[in-house]
Amino acid sequence: MEKRVFGPVPTRRLGQSLGIDPVPLKTCNWNCVYCQLGRSQPVTNVRKAYFDSEDILAQTRAALDAHQPGQIDWITFVGSGETCLHSGIGALIRGVKALSDLPVAVITNGGLMVLPEVREALTLADAVLPSLDAGNAELYRRINRAHPELSFERLVDGLFRFRQRYTGRLWVEVMLVKGLNDSEEALKEIAAVLEQINPDEVHIVTPTRPPVETWVEAPDEDGLLRARAILGHVAKIVYPAIGAFDLSGVEDILEAIVGIISRHPMRESELNQALSAWSADEIYGTLEQLKHSGRAQIIERHGVRFWATSGARFPGPGRS
Repeated sequence: MEKRVFGPVPTRRLGQSLGIDPVPLKTCNWNCVYCQLGRSQPVTNVRKAYFDSEDILAQTRAALDAHQPGQIDWITFVGSGETCLHSGIGALIRGVKALSDLPVAVITNGGLMVLPEVREALTLADAVLPSLDAGNAELYRRINRAHPELSFERLVDGLFRFRQRYTGRLWVEVMLVKGLNDSEEALKEIAAVLEQINPDEVHIVTPTRPPVETWVEAPDEDGLLRARAILGHVAKIVYPAIGAFDLSGVEDILEAIVGIISRHPMRESELNQALSAWSADEIYGTLEQLKHSGRAQIIERHGVRFWATSGARFPGPGRS
């Protein structure tokens, strides 16, 4: 049974989050320039049951049983690509809610919300976090590089239709990239679309983990403040998460690390912190084993070293 449940991991908005990943790396209908999981090659828009739902729910039950109350804040569907490409996402959400009273979130790019069956499935979640990184079709193509079937107009229409019937928390994420969508003009266009959608919150985020394209940079503080001012009163800047990755009680530390970095590349400093319960010799030995296992790679972006899964496709310099 392939492991599809990981963490809990510290997140920007959902505290300590137990992650459920229903799709293989990197099964996605977008190929965003900022993605921390590498390039989507090829980009796919095929919905199917990539993994058995009962296996995923069994793993979720086991993870919940292994943690004390208060150690997990949210259960989050977050894919190694686009979460809603799993055709059974609705049944999975129902199954998880039958296992626990913890709130359930779904992180999605939102591209499939144009489909009624996807909107129906997502209404079961307590929070849905789609993306909107552009306010026009040209910039959408440049940043998100979506599958040809997923136009900007269909993205906006799906978000708008979902908002009309969804009673949970709709938190729209805007990923800011320096020189692409952080100008006054670009932000005003995004704001106009957000006004139509009327989300509960707008989360302004920056690429703090290794962006797939080497030229991608986070905006400066002026760009962030400009975004918060233009995107409306429900907009807030979401800074990187503070907290430790939970590697307690794991039987195989190497497997646990690979399970996390496959969905959530870790700074080397974060990895050292997560291993702090072990001795210096044990930490060194684990990292050496990880490095030579063929299951991890080190990506460097703007002077910061990250550990990512070896299956992720990161081009250009800064890969080892």
